[in-house]
Amino acid sequence: MTENTLTIELLEKLIGFATVSRDSNLALIDWVQTYLEERGFDCHRVLDSTGTKAGLFASIGPGTGGVMLSGHSDVVPIDGQDWSSDPFSLTQRDGRLYGRGTCDMKGFLACALSAADRASRLELREPFKLAISYDEEVGCLGIAHMIDQLQPTIGLPRVCIIGEPTEMKLITEHKGKVTLQARCTGMAGHSSLAPKFINALHLATDLIQTIRTMQDDLRQNGAHDDEFPMPYSTLHVGKLSGGSALNIVPDSAVIDFELRHLPQDAPGPIIEELRKSADKIVGEARENHTQADIEIEQSNAYPALQTPADSEIVGWISGFLDQKGNAGKVDFGTEAGHFSKAGVQTVVCGPGSIDQAHKPDEFIEASELRRCDEMLSRILASIAGK
Repeated sequence: MTENTLTIELLEKLIGFATVSRDSNLALIDWVQTYLEERGFDCHRVLDSTGTKAGLFASIGPGTGGVMLSGHSDVVPIDGQDWSSDPFSLTQRDGRLYGRGTCDMKGFLACALSAADRASRLELREPFKLAISYDEEVGCLGIAHMIDQLQPTIGLPRVCIIGEPTEMKLITEHKGKVTLQARCTGMAGHSSLAPKFINALHLATDLIQTIRTMQDDLRQNGAHDDEFPMPYSTLHVGKLSGGSALNIVPDSAVIDFELRHLPQDAPGPIIEELRKSADKIVGEARENHTQADIEIEQSNAYPALQTPADSEIVGWISGFLDQKGNAGKVDFGTEAGHFSKAGVQTVVCGPGSIDQAHKPDEFIEASELRRCDEMLSRILASIAGK
């Protein structure tokens, strides 16, 4: 069996596990752990607080450090999407492999597990390690819970590759993200007397206007890096809710929004400026309505990735790629920032295109899997033998 044939068989198995983030991934983790332990890997499972999800650290080979491949097991939902084939059954057509997660990112996991099979038959000089997480698609929650267990279980790797879909291009930087929620409090009343009360939706829209103004300022005066597709930090309002009936002045409203920040743009000062603006809105409203309030809470965050272009890992990984070129930067986030923050040299490089992620009829080109298999074989050869 060729490495690519095994990779496709593994991908078919992985796609069959419907590991949507809202559901358990334990069946997949059970199967992967058995697969790895049968090949001599030392495996450590990290359960989430509910016990219904788990991540996995695995290692084979002598000594400390080593090379780690990392990916997430969860996928986004298929709700409301019109698929032409069963999303949880691998379909091959015209050189493409269709199924939920083929691109993001079970394609890479299949390559990693195929490489694990090859690693088990090699005499390694340093460890070959895997990290498989959960709940990446809902804000990199799983790896944030798992990362503190890496050192005491299988030890920190020398280098780590996050296999998100980059078309096998090397990525050294991505933005960080902070998700926030603003809860706006007003005073209810009959709409015929609306000016007597404080409309929570008005507070919310005043805050949204402030967010838009701050976004314009970030675009014009904030930090810039033209190597990013979106070369500045961005603020985005994704959801506004409030009100119960047209003839009732709403006394509550909720805004869900996010900050995606450049690695060099610390999120703290931006969020603090936003809080001060919210306080100003509230202060003006309280001149007539003491009930007015806006509370901003951070619900989640993951760090940016900023691996120097001249670092050891960049030169090392570049030598294993079939397409040379400058390392790139992306706007979307990954789990790489957590590994980097833990002190591991980390890059992002994996098969497939982010353009295919999260869509109906998600697919990955079979040629992308072959390229990833070839890169991983070169990496294995570099850490094997005398």
